[in-house]
Amino acid sequence: MAPPSSAPQKVALIAGASGLVGSCLLPLLLNSGRYSKVISLSRRPLQLVHPKLDQRVVDFDRLEDHRLSLIADDVFCCLGTTMRQAGSKEAFYKVDYLYVVKLAALTASNFAAQFMVVSAMGADVASTFYYNRVKGDMEAAVRQTPFRAIHIFRPSLLLGERTEKRLGEQIGTVLLRLINPLLVGPLKRYRGIAAQAVAQGMLNAAYQEGGGVRVYLSDEITAGISPTA
Repeated sequence: MAPPSSAPQKVALIAGASGLVGSCLLPLLLNSGRYSKVISLSRRPLQLVHPKLDQRVVDFDRLEDHRLSLIADDVFCCLGTTMRQAGSKEAFYKVDYLYVVKLAALTASNFAAQFMVVSAMGADVASTFYYNRVKGDMEAAVRQTPFRAIHIFRPSLLLGERTEKRLGEQIGTVLLRLINPLLVGPLKRYRGIAAQAVAQGMLNAAYQEGGGVRVYLSDEITAGISPTA
């Protein structure tokens, strides 16, 4: 658990609270003494009521229309999809690059201090794999935004209960649970990681109150060690 904060209570903003990591992170934010209000941006209403929760149903294609209400201290971005879900490279790029970068730009312009974002293991602007290249491009663009601190999380295969079942990921999850104990040393970063662990890592990062850009590889998220610069 993150330590209690003696600073005045802050406002958190989360995008993607209905996803695997986001659904784990939202309760942590609501239960944290650090935040007096949690703004949730989603395409559909969440089935959740909480005195701290300020739900905002938005069209991410028109996120600029909500610019004046996107005011928070800490921004948590859990937006993301898959090629299969998106249906095309263009649709995937829109969610995993354009929406994320737009959110970062708008909240930074409203003087948010910190931006925590879920990326992916293998994110690389020079990757031959489209998925990893888009994630790398997203990270590069986010790094250009003027937050005091940017925390980038690169998990391996995420473990947890999804609302939408994905056969490939279900098979991969079973296999990883079997081989995880065999992945030691440099291979530890390829172990499957619980979405709950990523969510807790994001909240812990916000409590650091540091500066600059920090990248957390999958094994570093679970180990709680110093991030990669």
